[in-house]
Amino acid sequence: MAKLPDITPEIVAEHGLSEDEYKVILKRLGREPNLNELGIFSVMWSEHCSYKSSRRHLGKFLTTGDRVIQGPGENAGVIDIDDGDCIIFKMESHNHPSYIEPYQGAATGVGGIMRDVFTMGARPIALMNALRFGEPTHPKTKTLVNGVVAGIGGYGNCVGVPTVGGETNFHKGYNGNILVNAMCVGLARTDNVFYSAAKGVGNPIFYVGSKTGRDGIHGATMASAEFDDDSDEKRPTVQVGDPFTEKLLIEACLELMATDAIIAIQDMGAAGLTSSSIEMADKGGVGIELNLDDVPQREEGMTPYEMMLSESQERMLMVIQPGKEQLAFDVFEKWELDVAKIGVTTDTGNLVLNHKGKVVCDIPISPLADDAPNYDRPHVKSEPRPVLVAEDIHETQDYNDALVKIIQSPDIASKRWIWEQYDRHVMSDTIDSSQSGGDAAIIRIHGTNKAVAITTDCTPRYVQADPYEGGKQCVAETWRNLSCVGADPIAITDCLNFGNPERPEIMGQFVGAIDGMNEACRAFDYPVVSGNVSLYNETNGEAIPPTPAVGGVGLIPNLDFFKTLKGAKDGDTLILIGETTGWLGASLYLAEILSREDGAPPPVDLQKEKANGDYIRKLIRNKRVNAVHDCSDGGLAIAACEMAFASNIGVSLQAAPDGPTHGWLFGEEQARYLVSVEKNSVNPVVSTALAKGLFAQVVGTVGGDRIQAAGAFDVTLAGLRQKHEEWLPNLLNGTDT
Repeated sequence: MAKLPDITPEIVAEHGLSEDEYKVILKRLGREPNLNELGIFSVMWSEHCSYKSSRRHLGKFLTTGDRVIQGPGENAGVIDIDDGDCIIFKMESHNHPSYIEPYQGAATGVGGIMRDVFTMGARPIALMNALRFGEPTHPKTKTLVNGVVAGIGGYGNCVGVPTVGGETNFHKGYNGNILVNAMCVGLARTDNVFYSAAKGVGNPIFYVGSKTGRDGIHGATMASAEFDDDSDEKRPTVQVGDPFTEKLLIEACLELMATDAIIAIQDMGAAGLTSSSIEMADKGGVGIELNLDDVPQREEGMTPYEMMLSESQERMLMVIQPGKEQLAFDVFEKWELDVAKIGVTTDTGNLVLNHKGKVVCDIPISPLADDAPNYDRPHVKSEPRPVLVAEDIHETQDYNDALVKIIQSPDIASKRWIWEQYDRHVMSDTIDSSQSGGDAAIIRIHGTNKAVAITTDCTPRYVQADPYEGGKQCVAETWRNLSCVGADPIAITDCLNFGNPERPEIMGQFVGAIDGMNEACRAFDYPVVSGNVSLYNETNGEAIPPTPAVGGVGLIPNLDFFKTLKGAKDGDTLILIGETTGWLGASLYLAEILSREDGAPPPVDLQKEKANGDYIRKLIRNKRVNAVHDCSDGGLAIAACEMAFASNIGVSLQAAPDGPTHGWLFGEEQARYLVSVEKNSVNPVVSTALAKGLFAQVVGTVGGDRIQAAGAFDVTLAGLRQKHEEWLPNLLNGTDT
């Protein structure tokens, strides 16, 4: 075995450790680490694994609730949905790998988030995603879109889990750093949830799944650094996924979980065997000793450094009950997966690695985990933007043209080309998906008459304008989208995507967004149960727009009472719940019609959000509405168009009751819902709302084959739909739009 090199300042820097951090390592060890130990410290102290810039702020979140079984701190969050059933879910980023190698980066992001879920005993039942690409004209955008979408579809479709929804945005701020956030939802029984804390002394540690190769080495470190012009050189750090092996691994794990053989289980994600073994040991308060000679390897001559830092996919680590070893071997061999006993739990509190008869690592576990750096980064509050008054904003002279421009803008245009590449109905429990254009996907709990609703949301331009209000809005929009389908919102996961936290203005965005999100969560009793932080999303000093993506999950107790965007009927009346004042700051109207991105975003009144959402769910359960949609991007006009597209019937909006027409049609006030109701329900719906102190007004009718607004636009439904559908295919085919 070759002698390990001496540790030099250059080697320390190459591992992403600062001089001060290295001094702490020397103090904790009382000696100089060898290269293996340095590599382990480097990945465990990376931003991606240690959350060293974010931990103290994440601790502000509401994380408990009546339905919360497991909050943050495990592989995924767990919530109770009655009848002994629970939902296990999480969202996570795979941003840097997807920019470098879009297909494999996105595919392994899907595989990784599924492992986080099924490692806790759940069968994955649905996938979601939140994607952000650069401006459509950027030379890399088409390649990145094609690769990412193919990777998501290729992996999810092969594993046999439906991809049921998500969101896709385009903006110049993501030219150098795209975002690929994946969410997985799984179903388990409350009495059969598995955790990662290793227990006992002398218990066998099993490695299962695929063999270890050299792919993904230092992936966690790479994900904790900025990009520059040489980022393509980091391609070797991107892992390679195999969805067919993942499918076998799911089935094998679930089969063994049906026995009493497993004490603890952890997937090998970022930092691979290093993070999985250390996290298991730390949570259980034990030590771990591994014999690396026994690790299944697909490449010859792998060093301890390579084996510990590899991020090869489709691998799990387990602590097995003594006496159940043969059972574990039998199950995994039946599914034709690699399986090996590679170590034992100990009472030393150390991670000890043996290789070819020598101890190649012996370091305490606590400094690697809970005792990792925890920084209070300097941060400055974002400067507030001025409130823009609709009367002071240029009003278009051609509303037909304005409507077309917004309906085919990158944020609003149909993403059919994307979702058609995803299998949305495998497993046969998908009630509603991205196919309808609705507010949330709906997945039946198999064999029952209840369902879960799922949504992912973020409006980065709001967060950019005001991180605090934008953070509130991200949570509030998931609340609205779940309410739109009749689901009781239960809990959220998140994926917090920001730039370099060492820059006070970026850290200020992060802190502001978290504070806003937390206020919304507490107002709604809507806890955060899992999530992920992705920092250093910038290239050559240019940070992405702050993007705290939120995944919301709610329960539909009875599928006799739910709604979708479809269902508006000829002769229905359109009612708007929630007040319109004509807020155009940070709006799509401002961006798409006037090429401006200024102004304060719409404020989020959390009391109104809760009251209006509660009322909408009551209307659905009283069967008072035929279709429901929240008013968000593009305001009332776009909400009405999307309802018309989904129901395949025209709409006619009334003239603005007061104030400028562009504010009435395209203003983006929050806490608003557009509902389609039969004539005999109009008075009860409006009068009950007013009696509750809510704002409600009739704004139009349903019928015909045109989309109209009095004194503004008048276009055919078919013609506008064509504009809505053609933008993305034209972009990817190189056709002018």
